[in-house]
Amino acid sequence: MVAAVGRPARCGMTKTTLSVVSSKTLLAVFGACDRHVRKLRESLGVGIFASDGEIRIEGDADAVARATAVLERLQAQATRHGDVAAEDVERILAEATSGELGSPTAPIAVASGREVRPRTAGQARYVEAIRKNELILCAGPAGTGKTYLAVAMAVAALREERVRKIVLVRPAVEAGESLGFLPGDLLAKINPYLRPLMDALREMMDYDVVKRYQEEDVIEVIPLAYMRGRTLNDAFMILDEAQNTTISQMKMFLTRMGNRSKIVVSGDTTQVDLPSGTRSGLVDGLARLRGIHGVAAVRLTGADIVRHPLVQQIVVAYDGQPTKKKH
Repeated sequence: MVAAVGRPARCGMTKTTLSVVSSKTLLAVFGACDRHVRKLRESLGVGIFASDGEIRIEGDADAVARATAVLERLQAQATRHGDVAAEDVERILAEATSGELGSPTAPIAVASGREVRPRTAGQARYVEAIRKNELILCAGPAGTGKTYLAVAMAVAALREERVRKIVLVRPAVEAGESLGFLPGDLLAKINPYLRPLMDALREMMDYDVVKRYQEEDVIEVIPLAYMRGRTLNDAFMILDEAQNTTISQMKMFLTRMGNRSKIVVSGDTTQVDLPSGTRSGLVDGLARLRGIHGVAAVRLTGADIVRHPLVQQIVVAYDGQPTKKKH
């Protein structure tokens, strides 16, 4: 965290000073040949200088406030990941310009000394919606953290004993391939569908802990069909790839909610693999459940993609929207 001290300057200008965690962090924030800081100066109309372990920002009061928020976020990015990409600067600048760059959302404590933080304004809204509601519907493209953040919130709820069980669910809908000819029994055949949920889980919990919790039935990772007929109390339930549920399947899943339980439903409504003419349960749910108390709908966009920088351009290309060529 950086400390900021504002003080009035002559000629109606404002100056603010940010302390820098380390010289390595400062280099990451400023970028190679100062290209990041040049971008900030041009976009925000402020002066930004570094000396004696501090970053000094000068300019109009509003511009200085925006620049300070941007630099704080960039320093947090550099501290967590060791580097700041040009795409990070552009994304955070866009949020600052649109007014979406608010106070950072509280981190998600998934283990002792291990935290997960939302990296975009959209992700922050998603996390806050999960904190404040019992049922959350989230739609967004690949790479926006829909599954990862939901699993992190579930792990934190289990760790804080707000729930007694985590249930991770996916529909076993084929995306162009056929599972019928794969070797193994039913569980072996559906394992590829459940793997993304397990990957997210194992990033936040040690392998032995995950295995023990599965053996003790504290964590379940199951296909959607296995949810029929159940009622789950004190549980955090996540339905991933929900765009591939039918309306009746969505209704079945949502009505499994018991007392003191929470449900997060997420998916990409542009990647529906259902038979032609079948309406997606996620698309229907986003419309049908609007306005119900305790239900929140969150839509993430390409601006929230946090995978490799190319993923954002790939999503835009497949959506049929023009993309700027990178030099």
